[in-house]
Amino acid sequence: MSVHNEQARTTLRRLAEMRKTRTPIACLTAYDAGFAAVLDAAGVDVVLVGDSLGMVVQGHETTVPVTLDQMVYHASLAARGTRHALLMVDMPFMSYATPEQALANAARLMQEGGAQMVKLEGDGAQQAVVSALAQHGIPVCAHLGLRPQSIHKLGGYRVQGRDPHAAERMIHDAVALQDAGADMLLLECVPTLLAAEIRAMVEIPVIGIGAGVDCDGQILVLQDVLGMTVRPPRFVKDFMAEAGSVQGAVEAYVAAVRERRFPGPEHGFTA
Repeated sequence: MSVHNEQARTTLRRLAEMRKTRTPIACLTAYDAGFAAVLDAAGVDVVLVGDSLGMVVQGHETTVPVTLDQMVYHASLAARGTRHALLMVDMPFMSYATPEQALANAARLMQEGGAQMVKLEGDGAQQAVVSALAQHGIPVCAHLGLRPQSIHKLGGYRVQGRDPHAAERMIHDAVALQDAGADMLLLECVPTLLAAEIRAMVEIPVIGIGAGVDCDGQILVLQDVLGMTVRPPRFVKDFMAEAGSVQGAVEAYVAAVRERRFPGPEHGFTA
């Protein structure tokens, strides 16, 4: 029986309680109503409408081409498929350069797209944006580590925070963004030990993707979970191979996260 069949919609308070009780939070991406409904029925706690749709749905090489209108559209589809999971939506490239712009665009994602939380990539320099959103009642997830929207600046998809200076800065940024009002933190492609240290330094839930075993929750791109990626990253596991169905694969992923069988040490990175 689905975990979510007997509970109300996941809220920020519920996620905070899961962190406190060390109950792993299971998150996945979805971009339409059908897959969102599958995730919802399988007990996924947070459905992310990610700008990763630019790559896995639209076929772009990066997430940069994704527009706000496209995010609003896909969010509105996924919103129709969720009844229990919290719906988090990415703010796309250059849609939150200033607090004023971020407020206007986050409002669209919530009013037109049905978002219950927005996610933005950035570092400590985004404190003003996060603070403005928080002060206007908009839940925020801050995204640190590998930031796909900055791929041209970073020079490639690579692990972040391996040198001591970068690690120290990421810890500082995590605390600063929490203090600015972020409700959740997502760490992507961060060494396992650094992710654990960041988790210990903040009080909000920390979700990992390629960030090791010590985060409060895990997230993957749905297409990776279903074995649709030609060259998957090392932090990915194909749950479709043994499940035999989409529903079975998603349920297996949720169970593996809950029981701390995923990720394993082989899915993480060293400094």
